[in-house]
Amino acid sequence: MRDKQGTRTGFTTGACATACVRAALLGLAGRWAKDVEITLPKGQRARFAISRVESGEGWALAATLKDAGDDPDVTHGAEIRARVHLLDEPALVRFAQGQGVGRVTLPGLGLPLGEPAINPVPRKMMTEHALAALAELGWAQKGVEITVSVKDGEALAKKTLNPRLGILGGISILGRSGIVHPYSHAAYIASITQAVDVALAQGAEALVLTTGGQTEDFARRLFPGLAGACFVQMGDFAAQALRHCARRQVRQLRLVAQMGKAVKLAQGMANTHASRGPVDLKFLSALAQAAGATPAAAAALAQASTARHAFEMSLDQAWAPGFYLSIAEHSARVARGHCPGADRVESWLLDFEGNVLAKAALPAAQEGGKPWSKSI
Repeated sequence: MRDKQGTRTGFTTGACATACVRAALLGLAGRWAKDVEITLPKGQRARFAISRVESGEGWALAATLKDAGDDPDVTHGAEIRARVHLLDEPALVRFAQGQGVGRVTLPGLGLPLGEPAINPVPRKMMTEHALAALAELGWAQKGVEITVSVKDGEALAKKTLNPRLGILGGISILGRSGIVHPYSHAAYIASITQAVDVALAQGAEALVLTTGGQTEDFARRLFPGLAGACFVQMGDFAAQALRHCARRQVRQLRLVAQMGKAVKLAQGMANTHASRGPVDLKFLSALAQAAGATPAAAAALAQASTARHAFEMSLDQAWAPGFYLSIAEHSARVARGHCPGADRVESWLLDFEGNVLAKAALPAAQEGGKPWSKSI
């Protein structure tokens, strides 16, 4: 049973595929096993149950069911398979795309175009275990072709960001440590960094960071001239996304958010998820009063139940434009703090129908850092 509180670790698709490679090579030598043990990248040993085996002339296949522990992973329970075929070239290990594993079609992922979407660490794991198994079985003068496949992988991929990253036809085989930590956000953060890298590899100079699918739809209408790869869903991980943009020296950034996430960013929160803390209504109240709200109106705002409620209270108020503008300017300054080298950082505040409430921009510090802003 999976624990909703998230206490039990699991294994990555890369670790599962590695176990299947070892099991398949043992099977090719007539040594089929119900379970196999492998070494994970940080040295831990892990054992995997083998759920299915097949073999034929010069090839063998083994499968295992992925256990993601308590992590809400779309690949939990998926059948991960590896088919091995011996080659007459010593120490050669090559990879082929199997059904349900994606193919790389865009640059920026650290993999050659056309290759199966098996990330570098899983490739290294499979290569090392394959070569060790060949030596163990007396086949040191042989090489091996490894075909990783995933049952229903193409359908699973539709629930991930793979199509946006140019990974077509299935899921990616992932995992830096081999272990999935419960409710870990590492996979989502990795998808953000990959999306940024893919956009830059295609020559993008301006990136639009959004807080989710709906916000991205609104942003695409705001910036119809930008290529699809320029839009990156940062979700709740604004700080991580911005810091990666800083590392990659992104020149122009546009943040697009609705009230709740924009306010949390303006507050300086690195993670804007609801579980990481509430909107600071006193902060909002102070911004409203500075924009001209009466003390009574500002005090009422401080008692709002949610950021959306605060927004509804601000509608049609004379101080609303300045209030929205202040939120946009604060979020732009926070973003600038994470990405100081960018030529321009913009913050766009939208209502819940996608209309622009305010926008603010900060030029590079060497240009004076004076904000340009506008309330709509």
